[in-house]
Amino acid sequence: MNTGEPGSHEPTSRPHLGSGLPAPERTLALGRAGAAPPAAAPPGPMWIRLYRDGRPDGSADTPARARDALAGHEGRMAWIALAEPSRDQLTDLARVFRLPPLALEDAVVAHQRPKAELYRDVLFSVLRPAGYDEKAEAVRVGEVHVFVGEDFVITITHTDRLDLSALRLRLEKEPRLLARGPLAVLYAVLDHVVDAYAPAVAALQEDVDELENEVFAGASGASRRTYRLAREVILLQRAVDPLGEVLEELMARLREPADRRPGGPRPHGDRGDLEHLYGHLRDIADHEAAVRERVDALGQLLQNIMSVNGTLVGQAQNEAMKKVSSWGGILVVPTLIASIYGMNIPPSPGFGWTFSWPLTLALMGLSSLGLYLLFRRNGWL
Repeated sequence: MNTGEPGSHEPTSRPHLGSGLPAPERTLALGRAGAAPPAAAPPGPMWIRLYRDGRPDGSADTPARARDALAGHEGRMAWIALAEPSRDQLTDLARVFRLPPLALEDAVVAHQRPKAELYRDVLFSVLRPAGYDEKAEAVRVGEVHVFVGEDFVITITHTDRLDLSALRLRLEKEPRLLARGPLAVLYAVLDHVVDAYAPAVAALQEDVDELENEVFAGASGASRRTYRLAREVILLQRAVDPLGEVLEELMARLREPADRRPGGPRPHGDRGDLEHLYGHLRDIADHEAAVRERVDALGQLLQNIMSVNGTLVGQAQNEAMKKVSSWGGILVVPTLIASIYGMNIPPSPGFGWTFSWPLTLALMGLSSLGLYLLFRRNGWL
């Protein structure tokens, strides 16, 4: 987990919200043509729910009213969820909840790698939910940003593959987990994102198995399909692999006392509640490790398939060359004899002999037959 301090500890040379300069993450993800700052977008949908001790406790119309509702109320929490928000919405959130400018810039430009960064009292996390389009054989990766404070959690989605409303309803049926505070929401989102990887990996595995059969059957287009699936696996790896470090750091914050890891939001409850959260997070980490191993194995398998396919193509070319060389050798002897008899000057006095023509034809036929049988015996024909 990276730590950052907004204010005097932030690099002044890095562009902030509204600078208009291309972000490196956007340039790497979209290329130079798509590196321009995102155009102004209309406000996205937003809902705000309030909770007290893990149970629903009303809602709010604006972030400012949610902030006022939290003031002086211990055990209360606000969950603000936005989908494809506008710059003005994020600016308003940053002002009300004092979000770190660097993290807010990442939320605006998007296209971040999975990570968790601590800015004094706010934990900023980036997750990459993914799905698999079986028809197009393409991995679709979205993005979710989560800001976690002591009494609030803000989720920003840049994807249609994560239904936060359904997740909220499921969480409200587990008040013991929700009572642990805003971090419980982050863990629930993590759990949902990691579990959604499994169907994508399974569908991708089916296509790789089908490709493997095509390669050994000598189907045309196998090389191109292998390369395309390898690119999709790499895209999925970029979403899955960094989560291991994020989960390990989150679990370390639960294992170690607060004085050893000061700053940032802490889960609510006693030691037993913390152990409950730790077990929940460890289960997520186990699922993530299993997915990561499967994805890495798919990448290695595709590399092997690509290598085997190249070997099979080379063998097919060698077989074709053997046949071409064999027929060339068979034809070279009668061609040589015919070329001698085709000269204008007779090669010897026996050129006009009565049996010279039949013997020549017999020699040409027998030599060709002998070479054919020889090549056939050696497996060249």
